[in-house]
Amino acid sequence: MSESETIANPPANAPLPPRKKPGPSWSLIIIGVAVMLGIGWYFFHRQAGAKTDATAARGGNFPVPVVTGHARQKDVPIYLDGLGTVQAFNTVTIHTRVDGELVKVAFTEGQDVKTGDSLAQIDPAPYQAALDQVVAKKAQDAAQLANARADLQRYADLLKTDGTTQQTYDTQKALVDQLDATVNADQAAIDAAKVNLAYTNIRSPIDGRTGIRQVDQGNIVHASDAGGLVVLTQLKPISIVFTLPETALSKLQASQDPDGTAFTVLAVARDNTNVLATGQLAVIDNQIDSTTGTLKLKATFANENLRLWPGQFVNVRLLLETREDSVVVPASVVQRGPDGAFAFVVSGSQTNQVAKMRPIKVSQIDNGEALISDGLQPGEVVVVDGQYKLQDGSKIRPAEPTGGSGGARKNWQGKNPGTNQVNKP
Repeated sequence: MSESETIANPPANAPLPPRKKPGPSWSLIIIGVAVMLGIGWYFFHRQAGAKTDATAARGGNFPVPVVTGHARQKDVPIYLDGLGTVQAFNTVTIHTRVDGELVKVAFTEGQDVKTGDSLAQIDPAPYQAALDQVVAKKAQDAAQLANARADLQRYADLLKTDGTTQQTYDTQKALVDQLDATVNADQAAIDAAKVNLAYTNIRSPIDGRTGIRQVDQGNIVHASDAGGLVVLTQLKPISIVFTLPETALSKLQASQDPDGTAFTVLAVARDNTNVLATGQLAVIDNQIDSTTGTLKLKATFANENLRLWPGQFVNVRLLLETREDSVVVPASVVQRGPDGAFAFVVSGSQTNQVAKMRPIKVSQIDNGEALISDGLQPGEVVVVDGQYKLQDGSKIRPAEPTGGSGGARKNWQGKNPGTNQVNKP
């Protein structure tokens, strides 16, 4: 066998040569890199396109959809707001003025009573007996006085004829004066006994409503008892005591009418939505609380519907003045910037509308409306919603309001309401 045959055909039991491991495929690597580059290119150009669209929108290349409305003209009330507490117009704790057994309770808890109505009855028997006693005493002393006066007249006749001495006459006259004073004292005792007897019938001193009964029938009550029988509160009319910042004093003085007409005051529920009652300012306290810097005021309300209750906390709105024919816009129109408040005012034709930034002065924002003192005229079209997409000079197109505030904002849309439209408060 030749050497070449030996190499080409090795023996059956000869070991096989080791296999080489396959290397990485360059084609797969190239494909992976291409995929990654494609993904990166896609996202880069997508983000750049979004920025381009936003820049185009802000720059006015594309109209920005916004909600618009008109500045209106109306009478606007100016209020001072404070927190108040309802107080009964009068509060009386009913006490007995004489001691004795409470034999009758003539009211029910929560009952409305009038002045002079009977509330309770103290046992009158001891006081009736005392009255009868002093009446009898007066009758006795009056009889003695009558007899003494008769004797005095006799002594006077005898003195004229020297039938008696001057001393005897003077002594009898002194006795008459003494008995006369005794009868007068008896009459005073009768009057006092009648007063005590009248006190056994306890009557209401005011028109009001009874509270919870403090003493039950059958108990012995005393004039010195601290608790009393019941508490009466007058609910019609009723008062509210509230506070305002001390800076409000100058505004009140400046707005006070020359004829002294009282300010109108509204009592509003704590949710600031329901007006409970309308009243008049009764008094401004004569001093400012230096510890809190507040001024205390008191208003009176008729409270015919009893919606105000003693001890109730309410929000109070004092009508300072009413500015007639003022310009108002929705509160969302007002924007804030480094230079102060501004609004986007719409100008241009119907097909080419542009939003311009205009500085404005806001007097107050109340109940979703902003009172504009300078910067806007009645009837001007303003941007109500969508300002965050706008710059000065951006093109716009009107859009329908969306979201929960759409209904409220929709009221400001439509045709120019005109400058003669006034909504009375």
